[in-house]
Amino acid sequence: MTFKFNSELYADPGLAEGVDYGRRHRRHERFDDTLARTDDVPKTTILAPHGGGIEPGTSELCLAVAGYHPASLPQIPAAGVTYDYWMFEGLRDSGNPELHVTSTGCDDGVAVSLCAGSLNALALHGFLPRPPDMSEDDQVVLVGGASTILADYLREGLRRAGFDAREADQHGELNGDATCNIVNRTLLGMGAQLELSKPLREAMFTEHTRSQRKHTTTQLFWTFVTVCRDALDRLQAEQIVARPGLQCRTADPA
Repeated sequence: MTFKFNSELYADPGLAEGVDYGRRHRRHERFDDTLARTDDVPKTTILAPHGGGIEPGTSELCLAVAGYHPASLPQIPAAGVTYDYWMFEGLRDSGNPELHVTSTGCDDGVAVSLCAGSLNALALHGFLPRPPDMSEDDQVVLVGGASTILADYLREGLRRAGFDAREADQHGELNGDATCNIVNRTLLGMGAQLELSKPLREAMFTEHTRSQRKHTTTQLFWTFVTVCRDALDRLQAEQIVARPGLQCRTADPA
């Protein structure tokens, strides 16, 4: 690992944004200017901390789960529910793994603010399957994160759709339950993390290159996206906006 934090990477004079790496995000407009209603706080942010050439396929998944077709953003308006999103992408022709910053070291200001203002977050990641836990050809998704409820909904939906969805708690940092993991830095202090094996991500595109992935998504890709969005819909329908355990600050006694 070359960089411990995103801010450290951004400050490196040997790297150029738009050449070595890029960042994309969308924060949707919200306002409440009437006395007749009160709008909810943002409920969910979608993340791809290692998009582009770092963990290929996760950028496209991030956009699609957020409600946008990765090939038409932003020319064609999204249909249905849309979520705020943030991604960090490797843009090099090679050497993108050198730009990998662990999720516990993600201190990007936009990512932190989006998660801090949302009840939930869902992060898309990629990994290389290796023995003895799995073979190099296994199409697997590891489901983790501190939000056990969302993780359960995702695992249940993925298995029902035919995916090999496994619990991530036996896979070290791939479990994604660390307090300082960006996906868990929400209003509720928890989110969910999906780790997709390389063979699974490759099967989601007919041409697995950075320029063509967004144009060549397969039915497997969209089935995965639908499961994720259904799980988020289910979670959000059950949630109340109030933050459990929130204590009001009281004035010091006179």
